[in-house]
Amino acid sequence: MNASQHAETHEVFNQVPPLDGANLYRMDLPLQEWTQRFGGGWAEQRLDVYGGLAGGELMAAGFLANEHKPVFKSHDRYGHRVDLVEFHPAYHQLMGAAIEHGLPSMPWTDPRAGAQVARGALSYLHSQAEAGSGCPLTMTFASVPALKLQADVAEKWLPKILSTQYDPRNLPIEQKTGATIGMAMTEKQGGTDVRANTTRAYAVGLGGPGQAYELVGHKWFCSAPMCDAFLTLAYTTKGLTCFLLPRHRPDGTRNEFYIQRLKNKLGNWSNASSEVEFRGALAWMVGEEGRGVPTIIEMVALTRFDCMIGSSALMRQALTQAAHHCAHRQVGGRVLSEQPLMQNVLADLALESEAALALTLRMGKALDNPHDEQEGKFARLVTAVGKYWICKRAPAMINEAAECMGGAGYVEDTILPRLYREAPVNSTWEGSGNVQCLDVLRALSKEPGVLDALFVELGDGHGDARLRAHISKLQADFRDTADIQYRARQLTEDVALALQAKLLLEAGHAAVSDAFIASRLGGQGGRVYGTLPRGIDVDALIARGAAHLL
Repeated sequence: MNASQHAETHEVFNQVPPLDGANLYRMDLPLQEWTQRFGGGWAEQRLDVYGGLAGGELMAAGFLANEHKPVFKSHDRYGHRVDLVEFHPAYHQLMGAAIEHGLPSMPWTDPRAGAQVARGALSYLHSQAEAGSGCPLTMTFASVPALKLQADVAEKWLPKILSTQYDPRNLPIEQKTGATIGMAMTEKQGGTDVRANTTRAYAVGLGGPGQAYELVGHKWFCSAPMCDAFLTLAYTTKGLTCFLLPRHRPDGTRNEFYIQRLKNKLGNWSNASSEVEFRGALAWMVGEEGRGVPTIIEMVALTRFDCMIGSSALMRQALTQAAHHCAHRQVGGRVLSEQPLMQNVLADLALESEAALALTLRMGKALDNPHDEQEGKFARLVTAVGKYWICKRAPAMINEAAECMGGAGYVEDTILPRLYREAPVNSTWEGSGNVQCLDVLRALSKEPGVLDALFVELGDGHGDARLRAHISKLQADFRDTADIQYRARQLTEDVALALQAKLLLEAGHAAVSDAFIASRLGGQGGRVYGTLPRGIDVDALIARGAAHLL
């Protein structure tokens, strides 16, 4: 043997072909059907175009944006304080595509039936390519109802917020073609408990809604600090109040908004999150003075909706990767997807993914009908139920998908580690699990008609005795108010499972609904994946969830 022969030690085989350039919409039959079912089918061409982008150039940009994290520059080379965060061009590519395709604006600029569903489907595709950029996109989208409470502020800002031109330049709003909105609510001592905030607001003139104030204080978590303005909370003499704080003052000078540092986060690497101080920062009051929390509540349904979308999207991409791997990888001389135990796992993952998507887009339908009393009460409840349950299910589901790929799912060459790091942010942001469950109890006990709306939605079990029994038990559990806070997580889980089961039954895919009810109801909701009972049509579940890959 010569030296060149020693350089080739082995043949590379039994490897999985790349998924580069796949159209994420075309390969997702559940997304197509649920979007159509809830009124967003008119956007099919837009979704098809964006599915190609998400699976191709945006997927590639997502890897680059996470490899090259944002960098904070406090001063320029001359020593002037500038407070800038620099992003890799791939991040700007992601933001530009999303804004140009209307992800933060479509339901407001084209409020036809199914607009929230269609926009949710677009965001679902985008978040599979790269989820970190979803943070400023969500806040920009969700800021609109809150800003509309203050007509004079909205008149100036909404045309730029609703623009489909992405303009990342650090300039006053008057000089820009488009704007993004961030959020700065929580402080060191309070976290979720914003009433513990200490930031103070001082009127520049007469004061009152729409008037200018100077803010002094800090925010322990300011999301997307290069946005053009931030919705924030500060105390006036009348209580906690909402303000819009721009990066620049009306004379074009930089505002007294100082970034202290960027957060070193578990995931969400492409997006900058920061700690900031307000040292007399100029801001304008939004909404009624002393009613800051109710003003911000205008955003909550939408930001929680996007948490549902984001976690559902992460689960879908994890399923796609796992199914693709198992369709091509052989173990013991047999393709993994043909082996019974792996089929049990893949079918279970497909089931979880579709159930999450169904509840998410059902929420979109409710948001599309804000003047319908039943839909309004449904949305009030499901923003918390869905946010809790879907976001809780994502990390374990993604972990299982990574395990399907073995060691390949644990290395950064694949997308699975990024999906897994990203998953916890949605369960933590906008109120962690306990906050959501307590909000479920608050909605059901203090807001008339919400509990009735839940059981109107659930009906009588839709012909399935197992679901009917689950609903009856749920009714009894809500009548029993003893230790109800202690039981809040179990109650919220049972509501989520009942709603998902009902939606799957209504859709008419017997294999899907039967498998879900058999494996999730009756106290089995918390079991690990891959424990579907005997008699489940796993071939039908895998074919539906990943037919393009097999």
